[in-house]
Amino acid sequence: MKSLSFRTATVSDIPAVVALVTSAYRGEESKVGWTTEANLIDGQRLDADMLRPEIERPDSHVLLGMLDDEIVASTHVCSVRPGTANVGLYAVRPGLQGGGLGKQMLVEAERVARQEWDVSELELTVIDIRDELVAFYERRGFERTGEHLPLSYGDERFGTPRVPDLRMEVMRKALVTTG
Repeated sequence: MKSLSFRTATVSDIPAVVALVTSAYRGEESKVGWTTEANLIDGQRLDADMLRPEIERPDSHVLLGMLDDEIVASTHVCSVRPGTANVGLYAVRPGLQGGGLGKQMLVEAERVARQEWDVSELELTVIDIRDELVAFYERRGFERTGEHLPLSYGDERFGTPRVPDLRMEVMRKALVTTG
């Protein structure tokens, strides 16, 4: 397994991060990997206007996974309330998926969340019918909560659903204290 190096994204990385996240979830390129949502949602997954505030705010880190000097993976981790951090924008270049890079990104997100905000849990949301993705997160220690959020129908910034009644499920992972 290749080992990633990590760095925090800057504003100059926005085009590369948008392209990476889009390639992992939407369009033909995403179908090379297993994280595609192309059969569920058309359109964009992320744009520069949505990403910039996450890079610039102080309680947020867009983490980049690097092979040599190339961005091949990303995730976003941010403090959402005392004791809890959220993980999102999780992406690995489609041709590199399945090689352990995603696992490395989650470990790094957990490390950053502990170091920055001393959290006791991580949470994320996933389209609840994405069984393979739910199973991946469960293998990483996340548990389904049964809490659901509606997908943003009608807001084209998040894409156009091809399937009715899609919804997001909240998953959480309790973090073992290291102290």
